[in-house]
Amino acid sequence: MLELFLISTKRFIGLVRSSLTRSPDGRANLQPRRILVMLGFLPLFALGQGLHWLGFLLDDLFFRGWRRVSVEAPVFVLGVPRSGTTRLHQVLAQDEQFTSFRTWECLFAPSVTQRLFFLGLARADRAIGAPFAYLLRKLERHIFAGLDDVHPMGLTTPEEDYFALMPVLSCFILALPFPNFEHIWRVGRFDTDLGIAERERLLSFYEACLKRHLYVHGPGKRLLSKNAAFAPWAQSLARWFPDARFIVSLRDPLETLPSQLSSIGSGLAFFGVPADSEPVRQRLTDQLAFYYENLDRLREQVPESRHIAFGMHDLRAGLGETLRAVYKRFGLPLSANFEQVLVQEDGQARRYKSSHSYSLEQFGLTSIKVSERFAAAYRHPVLASALASQPPLPEARPASC
Repeated sequence: MLELFLISTKRFIGLVRSSLTRSPDGRANLQPRRILVMLGFLPLFALGQGLHWLGFLLDDLFFRGWRRVSVEAPVFVLGVPRSGTTRLHQVLAQDEQFTSFRTWECLFAPSVTQRLFFLGLARADRAIGAPFAYLLRKLERHIFAGLDDVHPMGLTTPEEDYFALMPVLSCFILALPFPNFEHIWRVGRFDTDLGIAERERLLSFYEACLKRHLYVHGPGKRLLSKNAAFAPWAQSLARWFPDARFIVSLRDPLETLPSQLSSIGSGLAFFGVPADSEPVRQRLTDQLAFYYENLDRLREQVPESRHIAFGMHDLRAGLGETLRAVYKRFGLPLSANFEQVLVQEDGQARRYKSSHSYSLEQFGLTSIKVSERFAAAYRHPVLASALASQPPLPEARPASC
């Protein structure tokens, strides 16, 4: 842990220096707005990082029992971004046999100490009528409302636990504020571009985060993890957790690529990254292509008893049927309560219409170029069958997430 702290501190110092002296995409001069945003963001980010590391230190002083927790037969929901993994995660998290990170835990409380502190505050608030919880709910709707069409979230909703990697600067979302941060792009090709020692350090740290979560929520629970950004980690996760199960959701690259570029556009703009930055767009495209390739390698690596893959269209047209097949494949108990959840969620999935619209054309893309760049993706049986059963997409057809 000390080694990771020192490595991360050194990297953070480098981030501060480059953020205030270099253009975010290396293409243009550093803009004053970028400097102002960084001067506001970096101190807050540093404070959060410091509190997380303090929490980890206090864990080892007062809650060392987390180290004795085992992460047994976890279930990982992987896939490409914009393929329905968020909705799938939210449905599965309603099954009481699972425990999953919530947004507030990912962002503010990766340590046992932080979680117990906030849980204690929540109990005290309830004892006086929960006035602060009421204000917090109103505030979070104001903050998160703009994300509803792209990535619905709230402080208590199930969330991607890759945010727990923020203290070691290995959460891929850092590519938005720091697109010239080379380490994060290597993490984005985890299984091939990181050395064995660094992979093992990060996997060990991630497992420690899962153990802390189970220590607080109950070691008897089965860990449910959803991270589209873990597609590059797929093979390493399969080796590190040999009893893990993998649920993989895929989507046609012709829809995935423009949807992904559209969904992160506002985040890039906030941090002063040019909306038309070709270097960033090319890196993101290459990154997404690697997601497909690595998930196909996972399919070849693990037996069917540990792996199942389907398309986003399966979730839309038959979410209940799809998840019943998942439970049967993995031998998971399907309770009567969760069966009712599936019936209800299946109906909602069939009626759902997204208002998030985008097209290939708005990003200067064509279906021919995208199909050529992602040719390897169509080798996956899920996409091969989906492609064969659907007519070609129009060149600039608006799509829905």
